[in-house]
Amino acid sequence: MAATHSDYRGYLRNTVDIEAGQHRFHPVQSSEPTYRPLLFGTLAVMGLLQVASSVAILLHLTGYLQEVHLSTAPHRPIEEVQTEPVLNALRDTKKRGRCKTPKESMASAHLPIIQEHQEYSKKGEQKATTIDWDEVHGYCHKMGYQKGKLLVMESGFYYIYAKTCFRYYLPMPLEDSSSQAGVTPVDISNTQLIQYVYHESIKQNSKSVMLMKTGSTMRWNSTSYNMYCAQQGRGVWLEEGDALYVNVSNAWMLDLEREGTYFGAIKLGN
Repeated sequence: MAATHSDYRGYLRNTVDIEAGQHRFHPVQSSEPTYRPLLFGTLAVMGLLQVASSVAILLHLTGYLQEVHLSTAPHRPIEEVQTEPVLNALRDTKKRGRCKTPKESMASAHLPIIQEHQEYSKKGEQKATTIDWDEVHGYCHKMGYQKGKLLVMESGFYYIYAKTCFRYYLPMPLEDSSSQAGVTPVDISNTQLIQYVYHESIKQNSKSVMLMKTGSTMRWNSTSYNMYCAQQGRGVWLEEGDALYVNVSNAWMLDLEREGTYFGAIKLGN
């Protein structure tokens, strides 16, 4: 029994010692606070890498689709493919609503007939007469004018045009006027109305060469209003110093309206 009691006491002592011995060791601090920031940092880096890879894949697919679209698109100018009309219009708002004008405009001229009455002889009406033009109500840009002739100041290829209108009517005499007494009406039953455009070439010592000719023989009624217009145009190479002019038959019948009888030239290129 003594042994048993001593063993029991030893067991109790050992238990107390063990319990007391456990307090000798310092408690181990938990490792959870140490690994938590590292875990969060790892997750953040992985998330950023995932986003970056997704963006890279999206950009790659977008570029591939754009290449396919451009390769399969119909052949068009590069400017039409790469730019949009709306973007072009918004690049410079100051220029909207303005017409483009060339830096150096081409030579040109337009001259209407002088509205002052000109005493063209009715005798020898078939003879061609040079028309005088109105500088005041016309214009000459890089071209000159002198005594019915349009002067070329720049060599180049020009478009020449001319239009002449003829009209005739016999005014009814007043009852109390004797001004029409003894006046014999002009015979216009077989009238030739011809328009000629001539070119004086400086290389040929200002020799005149006919460029154009048009007209008709009219059978008009002398008791009513009559009108006829002739119009023509063509391109021709002109040298500096050349001249152009218009001749007509029966010039005394010319219509003096500026909209009906005129002459001009436009330079198309060098």
